[in-house]
Amino acid sequence: MDEWVIWVILALVLGVAEIFTLTASLGMLGVAALLTAAGAAIGLPVPLQLLVFGLSSTAGLFVVRPLALRHIRQPQLSRFGVEALVGKPAYVVSEVTGRDGRIRIGGEEWSARAYDESLVIPTGATVDVIEIEGATALVYPRE
Repeated sequence: MDEWVIWVILALVLGVAEIFTLTASLGMLGVAALLTAAGAAIGLPVPLQLLVFGLSSTAGLFVVRPLALRHIRQPQLSRFGVEALVGKPAYVVSEVTGRDGRIRIGGEEWSARAYDESLVIPTGATVDVIEIEGATALVYPRE
């Protein structure tokens, strides 16, 4: 069996293992094995093949993997779900007190409470959503 076939088989095994682990390490080793297979296909002797594999896998693990992990660990840039409602303006549908009330946020009606329990916010006022607790929005009147 030709040496390049062995390197391709090793690259495939490492690629499949990467799919199941998602660590980026095995993927870099698989790419290094593919580069080595190319070197073996053009006729490099075995010591040079091992050198190509060693250098390319080291470069992949110490250069590319940290970049990939940095992109994976980046914080999410946009909020969604109820977190996206915090800071949005809302319209008071029924009087909001420290105990209860109803507001409309972008077409949806929510139960609401005043953020400051001593406030009474009249119907028709515009408020800002300060926080969401369960299915209740805590709001404060706009000034």
